[in-house]
Amino acid sequence: MSNISTLKNNINTKTLNLFLLSIATMGIYPLLWLYRSNLTISDITKSKITGDTYIIWIAVCVGLGGFFSRHNQSLFLVLGAILSISSTVLYIVWAFKAKKALQKYALNEFRFELKMNIFYTFFFNVYYINYCVNDLPEALNKQQILTGQATEQVN
Repeated sequence: MSNISTLKNNINTKTLNLFLLSIATMGIYPLLWLYRSNLTISDITKSKITGDTYIIWIAVCVGLGGFFSRHNQSLFLVLGAILSISSTVLYIVWAFKAKKALQKYALNEFRFELKMNIFYTFFFNVYYINYCVNDLPEALNKQQILTGQATEQVN
C-alpha cells in the first residue's frame, strides 16, 4: 500500500496558488498544470485519465478561441465562442474522468470512499480536482475517525 500523501506531494500545488496563477497568466497556467498533473495522477492512481493529445486539443481550443474573439467580424466572434465553449466542455470532461480515477484510487488503495461533489466538479473542474488531491490525507484521516479505526499520522 502506498502513502496517501504521495499524490499530494508529487503535484505540490496549492489551490489558491493555482487560482492566482490562472489570473496572472490569463488562463494559461491551468493548461500547464493540467499537462503536468495529468501524467502524475494517471501514474499514481494507475488509471489513465486522458492522453497528451486531449490536453493539446484543450490548448488549441483555448488559443484559437481567444484569437478569434479579438476580431470584429461576426463569423470570427461566433467561431471564437464555439471554441471557447468547446475548451470548457473538454475541461469538464477531464475533471469528471479525474474524479472517477481519484475515487477509484482511494477505494482500491486505501479502502475509503472519497466523496466528491458533482456540482463543484462541474463548475470548478481543475481547481476542485487539485483541492481534492490536496485533501486526500485529511479525508482518509476523517474516514478513519468516523469508522473508529486507529488513526495514524498521514502527513
